[in-house]
Amino acid sequence: MAVNLVNVENVSKVYGTRALLDGVSLGVSEGDRIGVVGRNGDGKTTLIRMLAKLEEADTGRVTHSGGLRLGVLTQHDSLDPEATVRHEVIRDLADHEWAGNAKIRDVLTGLFGGLDLPGFPQGLDTVIGPLSGGERRRIALAKLLIEEQDILILDEPTNHLDVEGISWLANHLRERRSALVCVTHDRWFLDQVCTRMWDVQRGAVYEYEGGYSDYVFARAERERIAATEEVKRQNLVRKELAWLRRGAPARTSKPRFRVEAANELIKDVPPPRDSSELMKFASSRLGKTVFDLENVTVQAGPKVLLKHLTWQLGPGDRFGLVGVNGAGKTSLLRALADAARSAGEEQPAAGRIAVGKTVKLAYLSQEVAELDPSVRVLEAVQQVRDRVDLGKGRELTAGQLCETFGFGKEKQWTPVGDLSGGERRRLQLLRLLMDEPNVLFLDEPTNDLDIETLTQLEDLLDGWPGSMVVISHDRFFVERTTDRVYALLGDGALRMLPRGIDEYIERRHAMEESAARAAAPAASAAKAAPEKSAADQRAAKKELQKIERQLDKISEKETKLHAGIAENATDFAKVAELDAELRDLAGQREELELRWLELAEEA
Repeated sequence: MAVNLVNVENVSKVYGTRALLDGVSLGVSEGDRIGVVGRNGDGKTTLIRMLAKLEEADTGRVTHSGGLRLGVLTQHDSLDPEATVRHEVIRDLADHEWAGNAKIRDVLTGLFGGLDLPGFPQGLDTVIGPLSGGERRRIALAKLLIEEQDILILDEPTNHLDVEGISWLANHLRERRSALVCVTHDRWFLDQVCTRMWDVQRGAVYEYEGGYSDYVFARAERERIAATEEVKRQNLVRKELAWLRRGAPARTSKPRFRVEAANELIKDVPPPRDSSELMKFASSRLGKTVFDLENVTVQAGPKVLLKHLTWQLGPGDRFGLVGVNGAGKTSLLRALADAARSAGEEQPAAGRIAVGKTVKLAYLSQEVAELDPSVRVLEAVQQVRDRVDLGKGRELTAGQLCETFGFGKEKQWTPVGDLSGGERRRLQLLRLLMDEPNVLFLDEPTNDLDIETLTQLEDLLDGWPGSMVVISHDRFFVERTTDRVYALLGDGALRMLPRGIDEYIERRHAMEESAARAAAPAASAAKAAPEKSAADQRAAKKELQKIERQLDKISEKETKLHAGIAENATDFAKVAELDAELRDLAGQREELELRWLELAEEA
């Protein structure tokens, strides 16, 4: 029987006048992999902070099993800005120690793309302070995953990871023995990793078995049953009212719904969008030409990202764009946007971009545009337009579109300055759509959006007639909203992927294996050196052991010197003396480690 690790009993938490959690009871056992979903602001982060005892409940209690090893990834890391990546992640282990640990090698390769941390200026010796929030978050996640825990609690672990990194993390978490509680808006990730779901709604937490897909079916069935019960209740109310009025008996009917299997819920549902109908409408709005690229070169400063690119975005095309970081996804969209803004006058470094005369582009970049903080949400939308035509006879007012994007009637009168990052992101997208564009460029549109808002956005885009390019690390969103996927693999070319993101991951793995094979001849040449005699090998092993003992002594001395520096922090002369000793020890360590690596090959 699985051991209970964390128990939550009748927990409540109130902020101001709002109850985020109201009498919640649940538990986490060994082997559980739980995904936590719900709207932004409904209490997901508060729930997992209370699970980790980082926040106290107003009422009720949270208990942990004895000796529980708990690992927590919060949205704000506690990394030392003056420390190096090496110190925070691998605790200053000697190279021969951590390089021989398969788990450390796997985590560094999976999260950073290589043991030498490509992309970081000094690799493992990079100081953390100047790094970006995304880089710091990956470091905090790596530090957590290298350690052993009984339970991992992760708040948005996929943020700042690319498609490959998310795929690696999903595989890694599936293979770990530790229990998992994870808040994320990445639905593909939830489906891959989780075996149970917690849905946080209006102070309550509803539990479901299975991953995200199972949760969607089960929640739909629960809400259908609730709707049936509401019909019954209303019928009883009408009967009571009729009796009180001494009128004729109420003409009620029995509920027509019956409980069915989850799959029956979607049996007669049509496809999300009628592609042929949308294509006709898009053609009438855009004409034959949208963007035609011929022999185009795209640069970022002196760096050439794409060369000799011939490509076409036609009316009604919906393309997803994936690729390694720095391959040129955003630069390509910017080059197209510059050409559109200048009506084809502004051109790339080489080649030509032809822009259709009727193109009206809306570009959602990764940067949130600044708005007057005193303006209300509804006013910010009405500044663009009061009503919007979504095609096929669908028209919405600014207020109705606000509600679609999660801004209820009260929230519509909130000043922009009081909105969260996710809410500002929603408002930015809402203003773009309100301007009735016929071409959409969406660069990471899912950042900071909760699952409910994402599904509403997807539903809105289903009926939107125009051309669209989406850059996103959210596989679910890309596959749900686009019809074709293109990839930038870092070699200056753009490729169509008939099998979508699965094919992209396969191609990336094949490229890595090819690079490893190319490096193999050098390793083979090193191995081809004359074979050592048994006596030489014994001598090498003996010296290895001696060096390892010396390295251990150096580590002990370094620990004492660090303690001495801390004790004499105000005595600058003493600190300088101790620091000189530390540098001397570092030099000795480096020499010994190089010799250790040489001897390891001989032995």
